[in-house]
Order: sequence, then structure tokens, then C-alpha cells
Amino acid sequence: MQPETRSVFVSDDFIREGELTDIRSYPAWAQDLVESCAETRERVASHELFHRMRDNELDANQISTFLVGVWPVIEQFPQYMAQNLLKLQYGRARGHDLARRYLIRNIRVEQNHADHWVEWAVASGVSRDELLYGEVPTETHALSHWCWHTCERDTLAAAMAATNYSIEGVTGDWSALVCSSDVYEQSFPLEVRAKAMKWLKLHAKYDDTHPWEALEIICSIMGTDPTQRGVSLIRSRVLKSYEYMRLTLDYSLNAEQVATIPGQLLSLVYPEERKRAA
Repeated sequence: MQPETRSVFVSDDFIREGELTDIRSYPAWAQDLVESCAETRERVASHELFHRMRDNELDANQISTFLVGVWPVIEQFPQYMAQNLLKLQYGRARGHDLARRYLIRNIRVEQNHADHWVEWAVASGVSRDELLYGEVPTETHALSHWCWHTCERDTLAAAMAATNYSIEGVTGDWSALVCSSDVYEQSFPLEVRAKAMKWLKLHAKYDDTHPWEALEIICSIMGTDPTQRGVSLIRSRVLKSYEYMRLTLDYSLNAEQVATIPGQLLSLVYPEERKRAA
């Protein structure tokens, strides 16, 4: 009896078998990528601005600069995902069916989050008009421009890595830091406290799976053995999002109150501009 001859089909498709939130459930290249970006991510997650926010040590201009500066990203996040929806091919590309369900489900969620950000801002003394129509500093506006660019121009995997994985993921980290003490929460009057903290508390949940779902989609698209060029693109998008976030945080932390001509409002300037003004 001759030995059985079998046709062996080797595929690099990725289908997750382990726990969604266990990095060991993902391909080796993804594990390496996450590890190589961890230090840059931590610089955002543990930024001094968030430590001061947790301890209620930010002044009015610092918190205003942060809330107004990040608002374009909050407002436009559903639009970033809508742009990625345009890239989908039903049933014809790996990971696209997962991405379709994920994006459609979460667009409404992100719109609700925008409403909660407005409530946070108003409770913090930032008027709705100031948030919606105020001038956004270039240093903080850069993040929203970057997100729009990558979602408009990059591949589905790269764009989701830049937004749904990196930005949503590290946002969960820093929100948890701010909520690790009740000092900031107690700084709001009781009648507005719940609304003021809703955005932070939703993002601080340790069981938030959105960034992990995004990573699964990215790996499903890329497979278990992607090209080095493909991996480098994903890594560059993740790191660039972290760096633009850090630029926003640095600017917000350094915002200072500077008295101008008597009778005028206080202006927000960077320390270097303050020296030139003097």
C-alpha cells in the first residue's frame, strides 16, 4: 500500500484563536511592533499634563487649550472611520468584513462621545461657542490634520493603525490615569459632575476592546507574514500618531495666562511668544 499523497496548502491568513486582549494571540510581527512602539506610547499615556489633570493642578488656560485643541479630533473621528469604510470590498479581501462591522458599529459610538466631550468642556468653563468656533492653535490642530490625511490617503490597515488602534488605545491609558483618583472628579460641582466625567470614564474602562478589535482587523488584513515594507508602514503610522498627540499635550501644558492691554481678555501664548511679546 503506497503512502497517502496529500496536497498541502500553506496560507499566511491570520485567524485569531486566543483571547482578544492578549497580545500573544497575534502574529509575531504584531507583537514586535507593539513592543517597539511601547516607549513612545508611554510618553503620551503618562504625560505630565494628565498627572496634573488627575491632581486638579491645571489652570484654566491649560485645560481650555487642551479641550479646544483636541476637539477637532473628537468631532471628526466618525468621519475618519467613514473614509475607511469607502476602502472596503465585501467578501473579497481579508479583514474587510470584520472592518465593515467594526466601523459601522462604532461611528455612532464616536458621535455620542463628541456630545460627552462638549459636556466636559462646558463644565470646565469652556463655552460651546468657544469649543465649536474658537481658534485652534496650529500645534494642536496638527493631530486632526494628520488623522484626516492618513484616513484619506493610506491603506485601510495603516489608517486604522493610526486612529482606531493607536489613538483610541493610548486614550484609554491616559483616561485611566486621570480617573485613578477622584480628585479631578470632585473638582466639579455635584450637579454637573456626572456629565463632566462621562467621556473620561467611558474611555477609562479597562474592558474597552475597541483598540484590540482594530489590531485584530489590521492583522487579518496583513496576515501572519507581511512584507517588511508593509510592517514599516504600519509602525510609522502608529508612531506618528503618538508624536502628534505628544505635540498637542506639550503645547497645552505650556499654555500660560498673559495679561495684555488692560481691559482685554487674557491670551493663550507659548512661552517663547511671551518672551518676544515682552
